[in-house]
Amino acid sequence: MRIASLNAWGGQIWPALGSWAGNVRADVLSLQEVIRPAEPSPPWLAYSDPNRTLNQRADLFEDISARIPNHAGTFLCAVEGPLKDTTGKTYRSEHGLAQWIGENHVVDARSDGFVHGAFRKDGWGAEPVPRAFQSVRLHPEGRKRPLTVAHFHGLRDPDGKHDTTARAAQARQAILLLSKITKPEDDVILSGDFNILPTSECFEIFARWGLQDLVGEMDTRTTLYPKPVRHANYMLVTPSVRVTSFDAPANPVVSDHRPLILEIE
Repeated sequence: MRIASLNAWGGQIWPALGSWAGNVRADVLSLQEVIRPAEPSPPWLAYSDPNRTLNQRADLFEDISARIPNHAGTFLCAVEGPLKDTTGKTYRSEHGLAQWIGENHVVDARSDGFVHGAFRKDGWGAEPVPRAFQSVRLHPEGRKRPLTVAHFHGLRDPDGKHDTTARAAQARQAILLLSKITKPEDDVILSGDFNILPTSECFEIFARWGLQDLVGEMDTRTTLYPKPVRHANYMLVTPSVRVTSFDAPANPVVSDHRPLILEIE
């Protein structure tokens, strides 16, 4: 089985992202920073705040779904706010997480929630914005052990990726949400853009629950990311997961983040 996770960066590198999604052959694909329209809109919109302007695929969720038609997708909205077209007209848009599951895998449970805050409908607002969590419990075809796959997008702090009280609380909340869906016989995989450093105390919190990090000091950013700190994305597994291979390939470039790709028996 192949499990893939990526911060999609709102689809800024489309169509490269779409081509990658169609070819990566993931049984489970988890994406952070996914956009979905709350009203009809043009295919490209822009997000703006005092520090940046980012082009966004207005319906990245549907764009990806069209590239992997044999997968069932689910979207979880964390924030609804305005995006603008080239004339300055605003459109209501949803920002959050998405997962796609291959059609050969039976889903027996889903559990969504928030590792920080709650759904915000009144615009993007100041940091920290709400941070969502998605998980799914599967009975993959030809596999004896059930598999729970979860992901979240961690808190962004303008001061950096150092440990904070909020980030520790976020890790504990992720474990709480995982505990609601998993059973003792499950293999568990947790991934996402955690926005923390490899030395973070959060990994001690995850380890106490039984999750081991596969990423460590690996560079998880692409050439499109200009800053020197190259850590953000992680994938953790329980000891029962039999890892065949794991990589964070630098190419193709489909975001300012590298994808995380895990093969398991």
